[in-house]
Amino acid sequence: MTVNGQRHDVVAIGNAIVDVLVQCDDELIRRLGLEKGAMSLVDAARAKEIYGQIGTGVEASGGSAANTAAAVASLGGDAAFLGKVRDDEFGEIFAHDLRATGVHDATIPATSGPRTAHCLVLITPDAQRTMCTYLGIAGQLSAEDVDRQLVEASAITFLEGYLVGLPTAEAAIRAAVAAARQLDRRVALTLSDPTWVAAQRAAVMALLPDVDILLANEHEARQLTGEADAAAAVKALTRSCPVVAVTRSEHGALVSDGSNTVAVPAETASRVIDTTGAGDVFAAGFLLGLARQHDIAASARLGAVAAAEVIGHLGARPEISLADHVRRAGITLKPPEPGA
Repeated sequence: MTVNGQRHDVVAIGNAIVDVLVQCDDELIRRLGLEKGAMSLVDAARAKEIYGQIGTGVEASGGSAANTAAAVASLGGDAAFLGKVRDDEFGEIFAHDLRATGVHDATIPATSGPRTAHCLVLITPDAQRTMCTYLGIAGQLSAEDVDRQLVEASAITFLEGYLVGLPTAEAAIRAAVAAARQLDRRVALTLSDPTWVAAQRAAVMALLPDVDILLANEHEARQLTGEADAAAAVKALTRSCPVVAVTRSEHGALVSDGSNTVAVPAETASRVIDTTGAGDVFAAGFLLGLARQHDIAASARLGAVAAAEVIGHLGARPEISLADHVRRAGITLKPPEPGA
């Protein structure tokens, strides 16, 4: 299916956020009263307070789904993104950075409402990231913002877990899922964060029957299922979702289609500087692999090789061409199916 001559492997729907990346020590995390390694939502006043206590940061467009879209493009895939920004400085940064990656940006800046979302990402020496997110206008995605033609033109509609459970985004999620179902397109979901899963468990569980591809890390999967380990969590999740991928940091990933479960080892990284975005980039490889008709094991390896690049530097997006990176690892991506 084509729209304006273009077909997308993945359309990612999520929060349009500008990240402010700051390296810090554990003492600052404690002094700010933050839970290390977790994401917490903050209001504008709290965001300003934290910003005033951190050092010089590096601004870079982020947001889980947008990071995945950028990595899909870097891998040689065709990606689109749909989110919400304001017509402010952060909104301009977000749009510029996303388009520079080669992603089709379907986001139209709003002329009123809260500011563009931003996330203060505090990175400790062990490469763990603690995130304080001011959602601003990002979480106000509406059903009217969901472009049905964009869903139709995409093999996979990918939903960011941080939108699930937000009352202001509920209608947008419903509209995207309904369009994908009516148009025979696959729906993918990432769980995003264990703290968020715990808070929004009912909303996530209600969405799962409409999810074809579920991505999570081990902590998120265990939080959602109540299981004691990743293998049991994968087995439980495949009762609801046809395809499940659970990442386990240095232990690789477990992927399953309900019939077969495959353990895919982690790829060796030359160094580990910042784990921000590792799950997002793994998701890009896995989803692109599935969109191009690779099996679950090959798709997971594509994700693992891509993720090994992003943890070797600051920031959640690749610094080099992931297409070249995976080719050097011996991976050849299949072309899109003719007539798709």
